[in-house]
Amino acid sequence: MKVENNPEKNVTFIVLNCLYIVMEQTQFKKEILPLRERLVLYAERLLENKSDSEDIIQEVFLKLWTMRDKLSNYDSVEALSVTMTKHLCLNRLKINQREQEDLEGLVDIDKNLPPDEQLEQKDSVEQVMRIIDRLPDLQQAILRMKHIEGMETDEIAALTGSAPEAVRMNLSRARKKVKELFFKDNK
Repeated sequence: MKVENNPEKNVTFIVLNCLYIVMEQTQFKKEILPLRERLVLYAERLLENKSDSEDIIQEVFLKLWTMRDKLSNYDSVEALSVTMTKHLCLNRLKINQREQEDLEGLVDIDKNLPPDEQLEQKDSVEQVMRIIDRLPDLQQAILRMKHIEGMETDEIAALTGSAPEAVRMNLSRARKKVKELFFKDNK
């Protein structure tokens, strides 16, 4: 196979390739982005959480972008988008439910307390979990591995590819932030 050393042909190829990508992006924006508002509202209805809904829609758009060459195989890209949103939301709900069940299994609410105090303890636990969800991803993961899954610092370091000292530092920062936000929210 003979390689062309003609700079004019190379420039033409590059320009045509760039035009193809720009046209692809333009078409994607024209066909997919108008679905965003409808998908966000749908996700919010399912999840009852605006932040999670935004994450889900971002994931849907990313998946649609990566499969953009195959979208023409579908009768309705809108139906595909709605279906993807539904499945991702249901997966998120299952994960949230599992985490809540894991937490409830770890935190023993004293059954001898009056019902109002039991409810107060349960609310505090749920509030702490919501605060943990607001932490940076690495701190969330490390905190959950340490306190929910009961892992040792060395195990966490091996799994995250971090030094044990870095794990301890992240744990310390995460605990401090949870404590700070918990007391700030309860003033």
